[in-house]
Amino acid sequence: MLARHFFMLVLLSATWGGSFVLLRIATPALGPWGVAGLRCLLATGVLALIMHATRMRWPPRSAWPALAFVGLLTLVCPYVLFPLAALVLPAGYSSVLNTTAPLFGVLGAVALGDEKLAIRRLIGCALGLVGVVLLMQLGPVVVSTTTILGALACTLAAATYGIGAIFMKRATRDHDALPVAAAAHVAASVVLLIPTVLAGPRIQVTWSGMFSLVILGTVTSGLMYWASLRLMREVAASAATAAAFLIPFFGVAWGRLFLAEPFTSGMLPGCRLVLAATLLVTGFNPLRRRS
Repeated sequence: MLARHFFMLVLLSATWGGSFVLLRIATPALGPWGVAGLRCLLATGVLALIMHATRMRWPPRSAWPALAFVGLLTLVCPYVLFPLAALVLPAGYSSVLNTTAPLFGVLGAVALGDEKLAIRRLIGCALGLVGVVLLMQLGPVVVSTTTILGALACTLAAATYGIGAIFMKRATRDHDALPVAAAAHVAASVVLLIPTVLAGPRIQVTWSGMFSLVILGTVTSGLMYWASLRLMREVAASAATAAAFLIPFFGVAWGRLFLAEPFTSGMLPGCRLVLAATLLVTGFNPLRRRS
C-alpha cells in the first residue's frame, strides 16, 4: 500500500467516524427503514448526477446481477442493520463491533480464493480489536435481549460489508469505480423502496434528523462509497476494510474536538494498537523508502 492509499484510508475513516453518531440522531425520528431507504436514495441521486456530469457510461445489462449482489451485501444489509442497532446501542459500541469487518474480509478473501492467508493480517485484526476496546474505554451495558440483538445486528452488518468488499474488488476489475457505486446504489434503492414507503407514516420530520440524514446520504454513503471503490481498485479488499479500525479513533477525536469529551491517558495504548493493526493489515510502512 502506497502513502496515497493510506491517506485515502484515513480520510474514509475520518468521514465514517461520525456516521454512527449521525445514525443515533436520525434513527429515532426517521426509523431504521426510513434512514436506510432515504439514505440510499440520496446517495443514488448524488452518484447519478456525477455520472451525468462526467458523461460516464452505466455498466452493461449483463453486469447488473453481480452489481446488485454487491449492493445487497455492502449497502442494503449494513444500511438496515446499523440503524436497528442504533436504537438500542450507544454509538461507541456500534463502532467497536464494526471493527470485525476486516477480520471477516480477511477470512472471506481466503475462503473464496481471492487472497492468500497472511498471518500478518490476522495478527493485525486481533490487535485492532483489542486496541479499539482500550481506546473506547467502554463501560458495561445492561445485558438484555434487545442489546444482544443489537450487537448481533452490528456484527452481521460488519460481516456482510467485510465479505461484500471482496465482490466490490471483483467488480472494479471490470468497471470504473463510479459506475459500480452508482449501479449498486440503484439496485439497493429498488430493494429498499417498498419497506421505506411502508415506513413513511411513522417518520417524524425533525431538523436534526433530516440534517443527519442528508450528511449520511450524500457524504458518508454516496461520495465515500465511491472513494472506497477507487481505493479497492488498487489495494487488496481486506486492506481497504482496515478503515474500520480507525473509525472509533476518529469518533474519540471528533468528540474531543467538538464536544470537549475527555481523552484520558488510558486511551493512548489503544491508539497505538489501532495504528499498529492498521499498518499490519494494510502492509503500509511509512519508513519504507521508495525505490
